[in-house]
Formats: sequence, C-alpha cells, structure tokens
Amino acid sequence: METAPVTPPTTSRTTPKDFFLWAGALVALYGATISFITLLFEYINRAYPDPLAYSGDVFGTAVRISMATLIVLTPLAIVLFRLIRSTIEVEPGKAMIWVRRWALVLTLFIAGATVAIDLITLINYFLSGETTIRFLLKVAVVLLVASAVFMHFLADIKGYWVMFPKRANLIGIAVALVAALAIVSGFFIVGTPKDARLIRFDQQKEQDLQSLQYQVLNYWQSKEVLPATLEMTKDPMSGYTPAMKDPQTGETYVYEITGDMSFKLCADFNFETQDMSGKGAYPDRAVSYPSEMNNNWEHGAGETCFERTIDPEIYRPYAKPL
Repeated sequence: METAPVTPPTTSRTTPKDFFLWAGALVALYGATISFITLLFEYINRAYPDPLAYSGDVFGTAVRISMATLIVLTPLAIVLFRLIRSTIEVEPGKAMIWVRRWALVLTLFIAGATVAIDLITLINYFLSGETTIRFLLKVAVVLLVASAVFMHFLADIKGYWVMFPKRANLIGIAVALVAALAIVSGFFIVGTPKDARLIRFDQQKEQDLQSLQYQVLNYWQSKEVLPATLEMTKDPMSGYTPAMKDPQTGETYVYEITGDMSFKLCADFNFETQDMSGKGAYPDRAVSYPSEMNNNWEHGAGETCFERTIDPEIYRPYAKPL
C-alpha cells in the first residue's frame, strides 16, 4: 500500500499589514523591555547608593520617562502580538511568512547577545573587584529579562504559542501585571505628579535665592554697603531684574540685613532637601570647584532662612576708577 506524500505547509504572501504589524510589535516590545530594565535600574540606584556614582536626579526624570513608556508600549505590544496570533489562527500560512521568521530570529539573536554581554560584564567587573549588591542586582535583572525574552520567542519559533493560545494569553496577562507593579512602585519612589510639581517649585525657589545672593554680593562689591531692599539690586543699565517673588505664592522673598556684611534670605519650601548623593547611574570623578559664599542650600519643609556673611578677603570690593 502506497503512502500519500506529505504536503508541506503553504506559505502565505506577506502583505503590508503583516510587515507593519510585526514592525510595530517589535518596536513596542524592545521599547517596553528597555524601559522596564531602566526602571528597575533606577530603583536599584536609589535603594543601594554608591559613593562612586553621580548624585541622582531629584525629579526622577528617567523613572518618569520609563513609566510613561511602559504605560503606552506594554499594552500596545500585548495587543499587537495577540492580533498576530489571531491572524495565524485564521490563516496558518501566516506562520511561515518571511517577516515573521526574520523578526523571531532577530529577537532571539538580540536576547542571546544581551545574555552573553551581561555575563562578560559580570566576569569583567568581578575581576576588577566590583562585587557590590547594586551591580549584582543590575546584572541579575538584565540576565532574567533577556533570558525570559529568549525562551518566549524560542517557543514561538517552534509554534508553541500557536498550538496553545490560552497559555499565550496567560503570559500576556502576567507581563501586564509585572509592568503594572513596576509602574505603581515608581509612584512610591518619585512621588505623585502633584509632588513632582511641588518639587519643581522648590527647585525654582533655590535658583531664585542663588540669583538674589549673587546680586546682593555684587552690590556690596560695587558700593561696599549692603542693599537696603531687594529692589536696589536691579540693574537699570542692563535691564536685568532678579526674580524677587515666590513663583508658588507670589509673595516677595524675605531679605534681611543682619550686620555690616551679613544678611539672610528666606523662602517657604514644600519638602526638605532630598539626599541624592550616590544615587546616579554613572561613575564620578573628583572635580575641584572654586569656593562660593556659604554655598549650602539644604533646607527643610516650611520656611527656611539662609544666613550669609561676606568675607572681604575672598570677595574684594571692585576697584574704583581714578
């Protein structure tokens, strides 16, 4: 008895819809994955400060950008991959189109290369004596995420998710929950949008006081007497007018002369100064800067005054024309 030849699966034609579905799905996948890793890195930086790192960003810019990217790209990637699988269920030949094969192999290559580079980096830093918890956690995050992506798409190449669509849906739900947990954690670390605005107000107040301090110092160096009011620090020739009002309340900053060469500046702050030292992402170098007059702007919540005393040996009066 003759055996009927096995008919190979028919490959469907790749349409523009197929191409852009896969292009959009990969962009969403890569963007969400990178943002997820960046978000976890920022959490690790804040939980384990390193004295050899830059000071962290008090506004949490990297955290907020990663959160926004995850909020948009994670559901987009899940929906696009679900749409692709439903298309394959209707037309099995879509599983053989070139754009799908290239996309899966490319993703496997990137994930595998990431794992290899991650391990090389681990060994290199270990040999250099870098064995901090901060570094090891970052290596573990990259290794776990890249391995998960690799295993998922390796199963996809073998048709596992096409054969078991319900399991694929469960994976999508699990990914959404993990992303949601990472996003919600961000609000506990960098605060709510309302907190972010209040922090921006505090930052602006610090900059205003620094500018006012410079103007008062410049006035004393020019006339060897402190200005009686902040209005006197205006420069009518250049048209420069320092910010003398609190941007949040509209009230004029407090300026008070406390001696022949001493004064204080006060403002009402929303939060105390956050200690962000060592919570940055990159190694730092020791840099020497010229000393400035009592250049300390740390403050608590509520009204804070900064006492300043001019040292005439450092800030000499300007030479008078003959």
